[in-house]
Parts: sequence; structure tokens; C-alpha cells
Amino acid sequence: MSQHEITLTVNGSHERVTIPSNMTLLTMLREVLVLTGTKNGCAAGECGACTVLLNGEPVNSCMMLAVEADGANIVTVEGLARDGTLDKIQQKFVELTGVQCGFCTPGMLISARALLDRNPHPSEAEIQDALRGNLCRCTGYTRIVQAVQEAI
Repeated sequence: MSQHEITLTVNGSHERVTIPSNMTLLTMLREVLVLTGTKNGCAAGECGACTVLLNGEPVNSCMMLAVEADGANIVTVEGLARDGTLDKIQQKFVELTGVQCGFCTPGMLISARALLDRNPHPSEAEIQDALRGNLCRCTGYTRIVQAVQEAI
């Protein structure tokens, strides 16, 4: 398997890594950079647990090769908090118990942050649409949507 050296910025930190050509972005984040907040749910791009921001846009990191992220700016759930302070969306998830089993939470938070970055005052329908690619198996979308509404 051929190896590739790529450089990228992850959560504000410049990284240079050597990876096999078939490694997914998710695997690189979790196993090479040890950023385990991003979860591997379905590994088929359907559940959204692996969602990260790539140049400001939410992507399923399980469906993208890491070499495709060469030169990109990546934000994972670990990158939402700053200087030990939770992002407002993280704080609202905690306050309103939008966090249930927690497995889907990183992807939900990233998708919500992407929405609020491009639309600081979304409607409930826009919130639901933005979270459509993130599946919660605990059946609790109501509190998640409320958390996003309160983070506005």
C-alpha cells in the first residue's frame, strides 16, 4: 500500500501525517491524531456520527479518504470548545439533556454548529433539515432541536 504525506489543520493545529492511500479521514482522526470524539457509527455515511467540518462544511468522515483532506481545515467535536469553555451549542445540549447515550452527539453538535455558522437564526424546520443526516437511536430529537434553538 502506498503512503502519502499530507498536511492539514485540525482544530486549529497544523498537522503533517503519513498515511496509507486507503485510510479514511475518520480513521486518521481517531487512530493517527487520537481525536476519538468523532464516532464510527455505520461506516456507510448514513448515521452522521462521524460528521466533521471540512472547510466549514459538514462531511461524513467515514466516506472520505484522508488524502482528500490534504490542505483542508478540519474541525472535530474536540475543536468546538475553546480555552476550556464549551461552545454555546455544547452547553445547550448539556443543559437541555440533548445528550442521551452520547454516540450521535458529536455529529449532531458539528451539524448544528455548521448550521448556526451559516444561518444564525434558523427556523425549527431549518434545524430539523440540518440534522436530517444525523441519526439518534435513542428517539430524542425534541431536546436536540430545543438545544439548537436555545443556542441561537
